[in-house]
Amino acid sequence: MTRRGWLKSAVGLAATSAVRSEPLPAQEPARPKLYIVLWFDTEDYILPQSDDAAKRIAAFLTSQRVRATFKVVGEKGRTLERRGRSDVIGALREHEIGYHSNTHSQHPTVAPGFDDLKRIFGQTPTCYGQPGNSWAPECHGALEKWGVRVYLDEAQHVGLDGKPFWYGGLLNIFNLPDGVKLRPSDDWSNLDKAKADFQEIYSRATSAAPGGLLSLYFHPCEFIHQAFWDAVNFSNGANPAPADWKLPPMVPAEKSEQHFKYLENLVVYMKSFPDAQFVTASEVLKLHPDSAKMRPFTLTDIQEIAPASAGGATFYTGPDYALTAGEILVVLNKFVAGIVRKRSAEAILLDRTVLGPGSAAPELRSPMEFSWSEFERALLDTADQLERTHQVPVAVWFGSTAVPPESYLAAVAQVCTTLISRSEPPAKVTVAPSKLVAAKYVAEDTP
Repeated sequence: MTRRGWLKSAVGLAATSAVRSEPLPAQEPARPKLYIVLWFDTEDYILPQSDDAAKRIAAFLTSQRVRATFKVVGEKGRTLERRGRSDVIGALREHEIGYHSNTHSQHPTVAPGFDDLKRIFGQTPTCYGQPGNSWAPECHGALEKWGVRVYLDEAQHVGLDGKPFWYGGLLNIFNLPDGVKLRPSDDWSNLDKAKADFQEIYSRATSAAPGGLLSLYFHPCEFIHQAFWDAVNFSNGANPAPADWKLPPMVPAEKSEQHFKYLENLVVYMKSFPDAQFVTASEVLKLHPDSAKMRPFTLTDIQEIAPASAGGATFYTGPDYALTAGEILVVLNKFVAGIVRKRSAEAILLDRTVLGPGSAAPELRSPMEFSWSEFERALLDTADQLERTHQVPVAVWFGSTAVPPESYLAAVAQVCTTLISRSEPPAKVTVAPSKLVAAKYVAEDTP
């Protein structure tokens, strides 16, 4: 699964549907809400005072009946145990626990620490977010195997118009820039502006269905220090031994108090809005479920999905579900393979996450034409590969000719249209250069 952008939108906020024999009485539609996921990267295991900062924040939020998500570094959890800080562990336990890597900036960073958090806090971490800017799509596949369904962080590697999206089998609350507007300035003097910005965000989100999601983060350590604990010790690739770690400098007590009051006043202010609701990472998952998973895709669905790939591989948004380009490939390829294998028409289920290609695809410079028998063989090979690996192939092979998956997808989509309209396959199939249109939502690599 590479950074190429095999992603899909999260379709609105969750809606339920049922078949009823009698009409329901008229009801007023639910008012749009602004859901706020408030999260804390709880990571500093060097400065002991950061333990009390995390405790104070957690206790305050509990007193306000606001459940937040604390993404804890594995070593931070173990350090709390070693220091005998059961009070801090208990305060954080009132909230939802996420995973924020094992050691954050001390290499290696994403080593096992997940199970330690599960043992220490008595709950399975519900989400993950990368340490610093070390985002990598390979994490999504591992996280799904762990049962983690939410990627919660803030950065610009990949994003979808400032909204949550599904990628790599996880709901990504990622690259939602509205929350950044509410972050403190360097001197933490912008509370009034943050309140004004929140009011604008709230008005915009609640003015029309389905509402909106605000992702806002802090670090408990930033309320008490002058410089981040890892910047003091691990900047520019440094990896000193624990005996050589330095304590980050702290801010004066009155300045620290100003920092805490910034968060506390902002939370109370946000709570005062009638259609603002705080949610945890797992609760966001309930709002934005993957409604394509285990959904039966019928002939009517395929008639609507196939044309979406004519202009290039991208995600498709249906009336109540969304598909990644990889999922479109699976659905359409299964449909044509079923016809080739002369199987009775049956709905197609997506029962697994479909990952993107593992590396860059070969380039197709000009259209190529294949006989139906050549296409048929490539199609069945691809069907078997998708069923076996649950991953879009790097290339689809027509004999010794490698074709990029986006070009193959466009060709399969055209074959679907032909089969539905004519009830027979074309004599020849043209495979032309095509683009992964969804790649525009992925940032280019920087030096």
